[in-house]
Amino acid sequence: MAYDLIVRNGIVVDGSGLSRYRADVGVVGGYIAKIGRITDKGAEEIDAEGHVVTPGFIDGHTHMDAQINWDPLGTSSCWHGVTSVVMGNCGFTLAPARANERELVVRNLERAEDISAAAMAAGIDWTWETFPDYLATVERLPKGINYGGYVGHSALRTWAMGARAFEEQANDEDLRVMEKELRASLRAGALGFTTSRTFNHQTSDDRPVASRLASWEEVATLTRIMADEGGGIFEIAGEDVGRDPDKQADYYGRLENLAVETGCPITFGVAAGRLPKGEHRVMLDLLDRTAARGGRMFGQAHAREFNVVLSFQTQIPFDSLPEWKELRSWPLEDQKRALRDPSMVDKLIAAADEGTWAKGVGAEARKPDYDWIRVMNSAMPPYRTVAEVAAERGVSPARCMIDLAVESDFEQFFLQPIANGDQDIVLEIMKHPRCIATFSDSGAHVSQLMDSSIPTHLLGHWTREREAFTLEEAVRDLTLLPSTLWGFHDRGLLREGLRADLCVFDPETVGPAMPKVAHDLPGGATRLTQKSTGIKATVVNGSILTLDQEHTGNLPGQLLRGPLFTGA
Repeated sequence: MAYDLIVRNGIVVDGSGLSRYRADVGVVGGYIAKIGRITDKGAEEIDAEGHVVTPGFIDGHTHMDAQINWDPLGTSSCWHGVTSVVMGNCGFTLAPARANERELVVRNLERAEDISAAAMAAGIDWTWETFPDYLATVERLPKGINYGGYVGHSALRTWAMGARAFEEQANDEDLRVMEKELRASLRAGALGFTTSRTFNHQTSDDRPVASRLASWEEVATLTRIMADEGGGIFEIAGEDVGRDPDKQADYYGRLENLAVETGCPITFGVAAGRLPKGEHRVMLDLLDRTAARGGRMFGQAHAREFNVVLSFQTQIPFDSLPEWKELRSWPLEDQKRALRDPSMVDKLIAAADEGTWAKGVGAEARKPDYDWIRVMNSAMPPYRTVAEVAAERGVSPARCMIDLAVESDFEQFFLQPIANGDQDIVLEIMKHPRCIATFSDSGAHVSQLMDSSIPTHLLGHWTREREAFTLEEAVRDLTLLPSTLWGFHDRGLLREGLRADLCVFDPETVGPAMPKVAHDLPGGATRLTQKSTGIKATVVNGSILTLDQEHTGNLPGQLLRGPLFTGA
């Protein structure tokens, strides 16, 4: 047989959870043609000696809807073995959007997901209005990895209501317009419908994003459309119930009943507070209770703390203080010179010690708690806190952060946890049979978070270092499980006849690399990027996308359409 690609001498971990074995993998026409001993030659070959060969990883929670317009490679996800992503989460999509109302969609996205409005203006060629048009554009765009997408509630509301979407509930006519577009979106290949009801999603003028103005009945009505059409997932950034048992019972009861009534799979993030007190178990109980009643519901687990990544090159907790604002508006070289002036530093430290902060929203920097902020000197834990390092140096924590930044030429990163403070609880959530490790938010929070590395963190930290998962279990959680939940039935498993999405990595060295600051968004806006260690190759639809973390020039990605796609 003439093979397009052969991956030789590797240890196959096929995604099923079954034991590893040594074999070659042969690819023809973008599909796996043979797994076993292959004596023929391939047009291209990868020597996987000392490496494992797995299905490509699938990330079910991204916001790459805008990024795909200017970044065909799919960074940083592609550097962590990810070959397929799901975008359009939390109600945020770029479509539907009328040509004269695109700013309404941007208003939903720019603060809530930290995607620069200027970057979107410079980097997007708006060739669509409806969501089916948007999917057609995604299909045409050059892509390194595979993309599937939901349609978002905030976009549906602004499509139906214009600026009223940010002010009031929908009337009957508004709902009819949303219903029509949702049905068309599902038939065009949308994976489902998403919404947000959380305080953390606000516009730049401190107003709720459009979906937060919707009544629960509006949300339920749109979810019932998916039941009526016969398919689609409902994803939600949930209500802020905290630890209030009455609010929890009301909200979770509505979710449970909606899942049972409609039969639609419902998914949402499951996390714990920075100082957890058992609220995650209420969500896990909801998953189990819904399943017992015949409903479908699964939780999305993170793989570590939810960390805001801080640095003088991006954001620091002091940015909102009046005494700091002028300094932080200067070029970095001017800031460095100013921070060598002892009188300036004393003034800034006094402001930091005495300042007042507004309530933090989402992944924005917030009032510093130095007993929690970590000094990031490696890509994986353990980390020391700023308070510990400051005590060792005999200086105040604020001075410690300034000193570390200046000494590193502003290369020093800090991590500020906002959730998932207890890693034993994170592991409990990840291990729950109705949860999946995902939630990277890739494409969003571009200068605030860096969680595209969840797969390599799972493999490096939890699997190799902590031995909390076998390699077979970890790979299954990154491949077969998400492919099943999101309906990508032709990938996520190494089997002859399935799509050849592959990852080749060294299990002894795989992990995240340190993040970096880039200015590669359209217009030069800032974002965080992160590569990985130990990944030799990523293969998408049978073509080598990256080799030793470098792009080969191939762009073999495809649009992944949902189950109701009619082909029209």
